[in-house]
Amino acid sequence: MSGPSPFATWWSTYALATGTVSVGLDSAGYAVPARVTLALACAAWLAAAAALAQRARGEWRTETPAALTMVAATAVLGTGFSAAGQQTLAAALLALAMMLWAVLLSVEAQGRRGTVFLRCVATEGLAVLGATLAAADAAAWLAHAALVLFWLGLTLYGLALFRFQPRQVEEGRGDHWLAAGALAMSALAGARLVAADSPRLYLWNEENADVLRTTTVTLLVLALIACVALLLAELFWPRHLYDVRRWATVFAAVVTAAATLAVAAALDVPWLDAAGEVLLWVAVSAWLGCTAWALDSARRSRIRSRARR
Repeated sequence: MSGPSPFATWWSTYALATGTVSVGLDSAGYAVPARVTLALACAAWLAAAAALAQRARGEWRTETPAALTMVAATAVLGTGFSAAGQQTLAAALLALAMMLWAVLLSVEAQGRRGTVFLRCVATEGLAVLGATLAAADAAAWLAHAALVLFWLGLTLYGLALFRFQPRQVEEGRGDHWLAAGALAMSALAGARLVAADSPRLYLWNEENADVLRTTTVTLLVLALIACVALLLAELFWPRHLYDVRRWATVFAAVVTAAATLAVAAALDVPWLDAAGEVLLWVAVSAWLGCTAWALDSARRSRIRSRARR
């Protein structure tokens, strides 16, 4: 059996990273750039879906990481559409992501690289979208379902951390950053759950709300610490060659910025909002840089291919 499709992997991770850029830009109040990046993420999502569909019959197990990334990307797209006021489309994407997630969750995790955290990322992505829709539609049951997914995602993170091989921090090609990205996605989910509460819904009592707020802040702090530690590791063990797994690094940076903005809004911390916007533009720069790096790598590959002929 052949390995996973690089085409599906590239487009699914690009869709996830770009969709998260859209969510972050929208949180910061940049509506037009948010819609542009959302459109790019949708195009990438369609390309990844087509690639996965072609391999779905005989080799779908080798595509589990890309498929789990697609679950997260679908949820992120739904969050972006919800922010744009398209609640029906966002709900349809939530249903689609839930169905795919339910199938893939039972597939055994393979390896000890950063992809072991994808189950957490996908689950917390569903929690983010569920909490976002609950706030938009005033649906308490959806918020409670999102809360279950939030705690399940943290459990899956613990299981993934047990499987993760620490030497990936030195040897990984970018996907080891999912260890930080999963924490940030969890923090984003927690912030959306806190923000979903209102006098109309009355989702959480004071004790539960305090636990949720404390957990969310703790997750954000851990995500920031993990990002700093991984950045330092990049300086000690630089990776000079482009790899498709670098999009996981971009995702981790972008979702950390989005989580910072979401926590600042949910807990009303102005200085954290300013820090989140700085992180957002750093992450957007990383997204643009990785895009240019990918295009340059593709150009060089075509040149080498022609030289061999």
